[in-house]
Parts: sequence; C-alpha cells; structure tokens
Amino acid sequence: MKMNRRSSLVALFSLLFAFGAYADANLDAAIKKATTPDDRLKEGAKDGKKGWWDQRHEDKLKLVAQGGWQLVFIGDSITHGWENGGKAVWEKYYAPRKALNLGYSGDRTEHVLWRFDHGELDGLKPKAAVIMIGTNNTGHRNDPPEAIAAGVKKIIDELEAKCPGTKILLLGIFPRSEKATDKPRVNNDNANELLAKLADGDKVTFLNINDKFLTADGTLTKEIMPDRLHPQAKGYGLWAAAMEPTLKKLLSE
Repeated sequence: MKMNRRSSLVALFSLLFAFGAYADANLDAAIKKATTPDDRLKEGAKDGKKGWWDQRHEDKLKLVAQGGWQLVFIGDSITHGWENGGKAVWEKYYAPRKALNLGYSGDRTEHVLWRFDHGELDGLKPKAAVIMIGTNNTGHRNDPPEAIAAGVKKIIDELEAKCPGTKILLLGIFPRSEKATDKPRVNNDNANELLAKLADGDKVTFLNINDKFLTADGTLTKEIMPDRLHPQAKGYGLWAAAMEPTLKKLLSE
C-alpha cells in the first residue's frame, strides 16, 4: 500500500514536471513568434500583381521619405482605421500635427517589427509615436500575455534605437469581445497589465483608455465597435478625446 502511494506520488510529480516543461516550451515558442520579424508580402498577390500589404508598405515608404512627420501612429487595423471610419477625427486632431499612419489591418507584433526593419522608420524624427498593437496576437493565435508583451517591448526597443528623441505613448490594447469575462477580452486585459510595466517615466508613457469604450458593467456595445473590435466614428472620437491631454504633454504643446 505504501509502495503504491509512493508510486502514485512519483507519477503525479513526474506529470506536473512534464506539464510545466511543456508549458514553458509553448511559451518560449509563442515569444519567439511574437518577436521574430515576419512579413505578409504575398497576401492578396495574384497574377504577378502585388498584394495589398506589400503595396501599402511601398506607399508608406514613399510617405516616410517625404520627411517632416511629427507624430506617428503604429498598429494594426484599429490604427489603419483612422483612414476610414476615423478619417474625420484624424483630420481634426492629427493632420494639422503632421501625423503619419503606420497601421496595417491584420498585423501582429512580428509584422510591425518587419516593417521597422524594412524602412518604415528610416530618417524619421517625430516628436511622439503612438503604439497600439497586440489584439491580433490574441485573436489569431491566442498568444499568451507574456508573448504579446515581449513583442511590444521589442517594438519599443526598435523604435527607441531608430528614433532616439521620440516620446512613446503606449496604449493599452483595446477591449475585444462583448463581455468582460470573454476569453479574448481577458487575454488582452492580462497583456495590458504587463504592458503597463514597460513605461519608464521618461521616454515611454503607458495609457489605458479602455473604460471610455465600455458601459459601467464592462460591456462593449455595437454602438462603439459594431464587431466588438473595430471602432466606428464615435469610437475614434472617444479615442482622440481620451488621448489628447497626454499627447499634448508629449508633444510639448
């Protein structure tokens, strides 16, 4: 009986150890994916024509080469959307500040890193940059928060290396899914707790404005984000208003 109990305990500890090793390996793999630059150049390519992502990258490089940009937005489809649903708000708040939109629909952290490595920051000397990235790491792969934070940290490191005088406003990843208890929302919220720790009180400022989009019980309504992910015009207005006091300070206005 004693031997059976001992054998059971040994088997249990072996199982726990194996599970821990498996979890560590999965986390390491997720971090590697989130921090290794990768492109999407072939997406939508057909009959010898460039894909949309490739073409957007080429178009953005031309804008970068024009120079004079004082404010840069970096992100995924939510940032890309300043050119669509958020266009009127952009024209009011950011066009007069010589702002450049480097948001690409569907991007994850590794895609931003690839873009940085291929010219999108070359020669830029903006006063401030706004980063909001990571929701596709959650939505596409269910990356653990630690991997998302590692990807964002590398983005910040690259930005600081290429644009050393730029103040960085790191936004918390926006709420995803309807309810506060939904898994994508929880994953983004957990990632935001780690992102907050990347602020250094000097070059990097963290700002979480997610409460501006939610009802008192934490519900994300279709009025703000019809698909519970992307803001419509009203959502972009809320974003701009909530960010404005911090952005003014970073721009020394």
